[in-house]
Amino acid sequence: METILKGTEQTVRISPDLPTVIIGERINPTGRSWLTSQLTTGNLEVLKEEATNQLEDGAHVLDVNVGAASVDEADLLPAAIELVQSVVGVPLCIDTADNDALEAALQVYQGKPLVNSVNGEEKNLERVLPLVAEYGAAVIGLTMDDEGIPKDPHQRLAIAKKIVERAESVGIPREDVLIDCLALTVSAEPDAAVITLNTIELVREELGVNQALGHSNVSFGLPDRPVINRVALGMVIRAGVNAPIVDAAEVKQSILAADLLLGRDQYAMNYIKYYRAQHQ
Repeated sequence: METILKGTEQTVRISPDLPTVIIGERINPTGRSWLTSQLTTGNLEVLKEEATNQLEDGAHVLDVNVGAASVDEADLLPAAIELVQSVVGVPLCIDTADNDALEAALQVYQGKPLVNSVNGEEKNLERVLPLVAEYGAAVIGLTMDDEGIPKDPHQRLAIAKKIVERAESVGIPREDVLIDCLALTVSAEPDAAVITLNTIELVREELGVNQALGHSNVSFGLPDRPVINRVALGMVIRAGVNAPIVDAAEVKQSILAADLLLGRDQYAMNYIKYYRAQHQ
């Protein structure tokens, strides 16, 4: 089960047998007031630095989200995609809930992108999947639907199955659907992480598709969040996530360690290479 993404210069392969692919999350104004203020004034130059810094930190794919108050996403997102692709050659993840913005971004994208995201809501499936199919993209499917986010892992699995089947029905191959089993905060729901882990395992066993996860939500509202995030990351990678959406600067070494322990880094070459680069 191999998902292939393409940028202007580089191809990234996501597969359970390959090292974990890092999707860099930092081009996103959510919770980042300074970036929101830049985007609302139309200043996209800051995205160049964010993009290059994330590559230096070890990201393989870059998520691009410009959704903020007073921003015309349909105008700004394609401009952001073009700007980021002018400075980095890796694949991008087009992150928007605005269908017009999504289509505009897909029209200018060079290569094969990842779309973030579709979910099990009927209207969402009907809007997003035809665009993904038309432009030959891959897509992240969120395990939520018109009823919200289920607390039962088997109900989330059912949504994942629905998304995969609907994608296949419009010509999107199964390998081009990454499922995100949704990480919720344990400070509000004590069983949140266990439910997510169980769902990830079910999706791996039943569907075999590659999996993304915006995992840092698990620690929201708690002190020393990086500690929780690093531990959670090792757990979800073991369960089946192989394309987490993270800040590479914070978790690159933890991901390399997880890959090493799971037999995805022969003779620890990736781990040692990273260590040497950090201690030159």
